[in-house]
Amino acid sequence: MKRSLLSVTLAFSFALSALPLAAKTTSDSWEYLQPDREQVIASLNVVELLKRHHYNKPPLNDERSEKIYQGYLKMLDPSRSYFIASDIAEFDQWRTRFDDLLKNGDLQPGFTIYTRHLERLQGRLQFALSMLDKGVDTIDLDTDESLLIDRENAPWVKDLAELDDLWRKRVKDEVLRLKIAGKEPKAIQELLTKRYNNQLARLKQTRGEDVFQAYINAFAMSYDPHTTYLSPDNAENFDINMSLSLEGIGAVLQSDNEHVKVVRLVPAGPAEKSKQIAPADKIIGVAQGSKEMVDVIGWRLDEVVKLIRGPKGSQVRLEVIPASNAPNDQTSKVVSITREAVKLEEQAAKKSILNLKHENRDYKLGVIEIPAFYLDFKAFRAGDPNYKSTTRDVKRLLTELEKEKVDGVVIDLRNNGGGSLQEATELTGLFIDQGPTVLVRNSDGRVDVLADDDAGIFYKGPMAVLVNRLSASASEIFAGAMQDYHRALILGGQTFGKGTVQTIQPLNHGELKLTLAKFYRVSGQSTQHQGVIPDIQYPDIMDTKEIGESALPEALPWDSIKPAIKPELDPIKPFLAELQSRFERRTAQNADFTFARERLQLAQKLMEETTVSLNEAKRRTQQTDIEGQQLTIENSRRKAKGETLLNKLKEEDEDALPAVDEKTKPEDDAYLAESGRILLDYLGLNTHLAKQ
Repeated sequence: MKRSLLSVTLAFSFALSALPLAAKTTSDSWEYLQPDREQVIASLNVVELLKRHHYNKPPLNDERSEKIYQGYLKMLDPSRSYFIASDIAEFDQWRTRFDDLLKNGDLQPGFTIYTRHLERLQGRLQFALSMLDKGVDTIDLDTDESLLIDRENAPWVKDLAELDDLWRKRVKDEVLRLKIAGKEPKAIQELLTKRYNNQLARLKQTRGEDVFQAYINAFAMSYDPHTTYLSPDNAENFDINMSLSLEGIGAVLQSDNEHVKVVRLVPAGPAEKSKQIAPADKIIGVAQGSKEMVDVIGWRLDEVVKLIRGPKGSQVRLEVIPASNAPNDQTSKVVSITREAVKLEEQAAKKSILNLKHENRDYKLGVIEIPAFYLDFKAFRAGDPNYKSTTRDVKRLLTELEKEKVDGVVIDLRNNGGGSLQEATELTGLFIDQGPTVLVRNSDGRVDVLADDDAGIFYKGPMAVLVNRLSASASEIFAGAMQDYHRALILGGQTFGKGTVQTIQPLNHGELKLTLAKFYRVSGQSTQHQGVIPDIQYPDIMDTKEIGESALPEALPWDSIKPAIKPELDPIKPFLAELQSRFERRTAQNADFTFARERLQLAQKLMEETTVSLNEAKRRTQQTDIEGQQLTIENSRRKAKGETLLNKLKEEDEDALPAVDEKTKPEDDAYLAESGRILLDYLGLNTHLAKQ
């Protein structure tokens, strides 16, 4: 990503005399939280930059003000559990005025709302602690009552008495979750008391910078989820704030209400290698080496990131609630990870041979797995003739596979989060003749066309490209080009949908990460929001409502522009219906495909439940029922594959690293093997048609 791509000089003149010179601290109130001169100037810079350079250039008007307001409330109180109706009635005076306030450099309403949030949060934590002071054993878990857990659109509670009742239920729910997870009353009391006291202590350390960052982010992210303000501290650590791939664990994280959620794992990173962390897992605790675990529920994302970061070679332990748990199952596991930088050679493309028997004949397909689109920029710029890159490695692997006389090739882009745009373009060039590879539309409407200028096709044989929900950015550009040129079958899951380009613009105070362009396929379709839709879709292994661009608030929409290539007759389309039919017949009884379908169906069904019982007996019965359903699904898979059945879900040692089986064959990967069979189906149908 290029820094300082924009060259803008902003000049403002306004009265600053009324602004405080410095913030003083006090433990009794938050009166010291006031905007300072630097923040006012930075806010005006942000207003101007968004006006001039954001991709959409939407007007800063009353409609935008409403979005800022709602986004700020959701950021501070996503479950509507802190503010009361009278707070909202008071804040409503600014509902359509944030546009004018920001244009005038008036940050006071943003600070006022945040300060009220701190007051309410402090009151709630003190209320929870007063409940715990009476002892966990005094909490009634026999009464038949319930708690609304999906409160995103719930009405604001009318007064403090109603808020007390909501929090009485919330604390009760926390106790019940931990009790069902196997913790003793004394341990529950200690854990929750420590958690709430820690949150209170951190609350009193709130700085004006924290308020400013939250408020300006509510403004910036009303444009799109990737346009964000970075405070001076976060700007300094931008790369590691957004991804822990540098001397970290190799995981991209995001906030999810009071939790920190794993979005994706960096290929060949420490977390991915551990085989114990997965996308959508929630991190609830962090410990340095053998030190005591720090409970991080309720912490800000940047605070958790700082805790996880550390020197290369040091160990960090994470307490994680797996995404595979039932919604109310708080059972966690502890994962030990050694921090290290991801090595380029470990992300390198690699090949294997997929041996399949298809229609009474043996076939040999080449598989090239590409974990990331990489380029050794340092060696490339130094003129090193042996610089490492995705395209060079794939070219070599294709040559080796052709020598082995493979019948076709599957390019595996599952979990490939992207990387070098240059490499996505050059890799596309190996499989097409000269022509455009991707379009980049800028905020001024200009469309830049990136193209493959080299004549000839390096590999002309049959191809399939395998993708999933975590295939993003450069992966989507390559897969989209292969689909638009009708060069390969695209198989798997709908991709992530990240089709925007950001730049970093330094401010007088911090930085603004700004969306200023959008990717389009050569067919004119955007990769944004929708991603790439495969020709044959496999059952999702994760809920697309939870992970992906479309899951982010204010994500820019899918659209299309004028195509860069003329539409040609699609040689694949006539066979898709038959390929789909064969795929469905073949996978209807496939253990892995059935397992994926049933697990996702159960997860989606459970996510639809908006309330939970606060009666211990009922809750345990519900939990037992859910675990029974999960166990049935798991044992069905095991039985079909001839594996040992489990008596209970947690029977396996979840904390132990899985044994690495060096003999694992590509044929054992159900999705990869099925991709090979679909490619062979297509070859057979195409050959049959050619003979007619």
